[in-house]
Order: sequence, then C-alpha cells, then structure tokens
Amino acid sequence: MKAVIAALLLHIFPLSVSSFTPPYRGDCRFFLDTADTREWDALLPRGLFYGVTTNPTLLERANEPCTIANLHKLASKALSYTEEFMCQSWGSTANELYQNGVAISEFDRERVVIKVPVTATGAEAASKLSKSGVRICFTACYNKNQALIAASSGVEYIAPYLGRMTDNGKDGYGECRTMQRIVDGLGSDTRILVASLRDADTIAELAMEGLDTFTFNPNVARQLFDEPLTDNAAKEFEEAAARGMSRQ
Repeated sequence: MKAVIAALLLHIFPLSVSSFTPPYRGDCRFFLDTADTREWDALLPRGLFYGVTTNPTLLERANEPCTIANLHKLASKALSYTEEFMCQSWGSTANELYQNGVAISEFDRERVVIKVPVTATGAEAASKLSKSGVRICFTACYNKNQALIAASSGVEYIAPYLGRMTDNGKDGYGECRTMQRIVDGLGSDTRILVASLRDADTIAELAMEGLDTFTFNPNVARQLFDEPLTDNAAKEFEEAAARGMSRQ
C-alpha cells in the first residue's frame, strides 16, 4: 500500500531534480569544472553541485565540439542535474563574442551563464550581453584589480584562476581573498568564483575566509569524499544492520 501511495504522490507532484535547491545550502555554490559527461553522470547525482562550468579547452579535452548546437545539447544534460550551466563565448571582436554569447544563452536565459575573458574586448561584449538579458561571468582573472572591473560592470561572477596565479609567481590564495574584500567593500553582489583549484583543503581554507563560490575538477570533487575513517564507520554500520536483520 505504501508503494502505491508513493507512486500516486510522484504522479501528482513529480520530482524535479534540476529545480531543487537544498534548503540549508545558504550562499554556497559549487560547480563541477569539466565537459566530460561521464563525470557528470558519476558526480552530479551526489547533490553538492549548483552547476557545471566549461570552456573551449575543456570541450577539446572531452572531445566535444565547440559549436552552438553542441553547447545547447550539453546545457540540456547539465541542467537536468543542476541549476546552472556556464559556457564560454568565443570571437576575436566584441561583436563576435556578443553574437555567440546570445546564441548560446538562447537555450535558457535564466540558467545559462556566458563566460567572457576579463579583457577590454570581453568587457565591451559583456556590457552588450548584459543589456540583452544575458548572465555573465568574467573569466581568466589573474589580478585583484580585475575584481574592480567585474563589480563596476555589474556582472554576476568573476573567476580568478588561483592555481595558475600561484604557478606564475603570484599569491593566488591572497589575491582571491582580496578580491572578496573588494566586492564586499564596494557593496557589490558579484560572486568570486574561485577556479583552478588543485585540492579540497584550499576550498576549506577559503571558505573559512568567507568565499562561497568554487569550481573544481572531478579529482578535487572526489577528494571531498576521501576519508577512510568515514568509509570504515559506514561499513561497520552496514554490518551491524545486517546482523540485526538476521535476528528477525
């Protein structure tokens, strides 16, 4: 009888995974940074990701065509799991970046975010895209001063590359913390979307500093679940449950 009632409830109130946001998530937003759909299938059902981020380099690594049609296909799959899909526009001029960005976002203006490099050309394209109702993330950020551009432009996200900044002799961790202070100081709602993260510990440390938006690759995602003591405890619980059921 319970199974019948459950089936009826699902028919009347169908579950929509893509529209569900955990009620206690707060301001936290985690994104999975890959275009490999096999990794989406493996990791997105775990429920901790707000969205997916991609760019032309990730598309190439995953052997996915960098075309409008394919990005629409990928958006459909990503949004069946999550709330947002971020993908990057391309073009050598502001107008090309604008035209491609508009075409990509047409799939779902409310849930597709268009990434553009935080360059002079990218800023011009972002201005036009914003006026057309397109959500924007400035990407390839390597300098705290670029947070000023993002805040003043009123874009929703800016993505500093922490690991790559560190590789190039900068204090990537410090730059990201300063960017957060800049947008807070300006009263801006722009999110600092920390990217190029190499380990889960860095996410925890930045979270303690007040940063709440991160994109990271599947390896880092798996690190979050890598705790042998928890695995052993879960195994012990299952063994105890099995013994308990055998006593019926």
